[in-house]
Amino acid sequence: MSDEYPVRFERRGPAAWIILSRPERGNTIDLATARALMELSAACDADQGIRCVVVTGEGKLFCGGGDVQSFTAAGAEAPQLIKAITAHLHVAIATFARMDKPLVTVINGPAAGAGLSLAALGDIALASRSAHFTLAYTAIGLSPDGGASWLLPRLVGLRRAQELVLTNRRMSADEAAEAGLITRAVDPNVLVSEADKVIEALAQGATGALGRSRQLLLSSFGNSLETQMELEARAITASMATADGREGVASFQEKRRPEFGRKPE
Repeated sequence: MSDEYPVRFERRGPAAWIILSRPERGNTIDLATARALMELSAACDADQGIRCVVVTGEGKLFCGGGDVQSFTAAGAEAPQLIKAITAHLHVAIATFARMDKPLVTVINGPAAGAGLSLAALGDIALASRSAHFTLAYTAIGLSPDGGASWLLPRLVGLRRAQELVLTNRRMSADEAAEAGLITRAVDPNVLVSEADKVIEALAQGATGALGRSRQLLLSSFGNSLETQMELEARAITASMATADGREGVASFQEKRRPEFGRKPE
């Protein structure tokens, strides 16, 4: 990819891989990267042939957060630059969170700032044990973005989130898994093979049902039990009305493996 579009996009069967590709800058997020993520998130959301989305990084880091060097270069215009970056990045993160397809983050190395938010956003977040996680915002006089203040309390609890945000304590991959920030940590030499297993299973799943399940989980913190159960009733009814729903029930009765995605919903 060119410097103007520093994110690689690869189709691997039904899975779409989004690869942060600025290894010489720690895959940090500048305006071009934020815009690319926004564009690719929209493309993945719209493409019905994509059944799973993967985000990873090239090189030693997953993502070092915002491109502080570009902030410095912007001088007095830095606030406007940061506003533009967050405008694009936040649309991308919201789209990744709301799309029907499951999101897998393959965290190949350290993640900081908005990179931590992007890493933690995965429905399944697999990290190499060489990775570690740091918020780092307040260390340079800034406050969180990228959804960190929304994600962290939900994933690790308010008390631990307060510590991570205010003190910038580094969390190892194993500790992050134990705390619930990521799904699990694996040895670096098996990260890709472990990710491939997860991606294949999700890509072969009932995408519509996975999407409805994602939305139910996202909405659960803001709803009463009764409201949530009403949403569940509507979602499971809608799922049963689809080709995948019928195939899933039929395969269970016939004691065979379901073949989801043969017909559009």
